Amino acid sequence: MVGGGVGAALRFLLDGLVKARVARTRLRALPVGTLVINVTGSLVLGFLTGLAQAGTIPVSTVAVLGTGMMGGYTTFSTASVETVQLLRSGTTRLAVLNGLGMLVVSVGAAALGLWLGRNS
Repeated sequence: MVGGGVGAALRFLLDGLVKARVARTRLRALPVGTLVINVTGSLVLGFLTGLAQAGTIPVSTVAVLGTGMMGGYTTFSTASVETVQLLRSGTTRLAVLNGLGMLVVSVGAAALGLWLGRNS
């Protein structure tokens, strides 16, 4: 439970920082904060899982830091809502880019994390 709370607090802080950073750029129309959060969370969860599979860390660590903290940190439900909002606002291309891009890049980050964890 504590891990989930810490993850959610980290998500809130990072999302605010990213939004402030892109506010005056062309990327402001996209939910970049959610993308950064989900990609980094997928990478970290993949890395922790890879470490556990390699026997480097106990599986219980993955439960606390991975499922708990990264579960609170990542937010695919927010990504889904933001994609629907982009669709409803008439920016279909951005919606497709956001939805598919989030999925592809996050899965790629998870795969990279697994590989890094197994080969550390």
